[in-house]
Amino acid sequence: MGVSATALLAVTALSSTATAAPADKPQVLSSWTQTTASSYNAFIAARNNQGAWSAYGFNWTTDYCSTSPDNPLGFKFELPCARHDFGYRNYKAIGTFDANKARLDSALYEDLKRVCAPMSTVPKAACNSLAWTYYQAVKALG
Repeated sequence: MGVSATALLAVTALSSTATAAPADKPQVLSSWTQTTASSYNAFIAARNNQGAWSAYGFNWTTDYCSTSPDNPLGFKFELPCARHDFGYRNYKAIGTFDANKARLDSALYEDLKRVCAPMSTVPKAACNSLAWTYYQAVKALG
């Protein structure tokens, strides 16, 4: 009886470990939610290969720009909004949202400005104005 109880505990411990998210989940999450272009690009690569990250249990769901247009005036804001949702959902899940919200909102703004950057003067000004508006909205309401 003692041997089988010990074996049961060992199997239970192994199965619990196998289903737990890797210990570096907060570091990976942080690396994908910084304000830099390299962080954004790493997130997009991971998003395109979500299966490789399944052990982490990340929430990849998105409603893109929520109730705001995803492509206002034709500006492609979907992916920046998807990364913003990713950060919000996953930091809430691990209980550290409040400590990270300001950076997530700033990352959204930087991502939106990157969408605008290659445009010519007039559309770029309109795009940057919308980026600022989206940033102010998430800062206040997000």
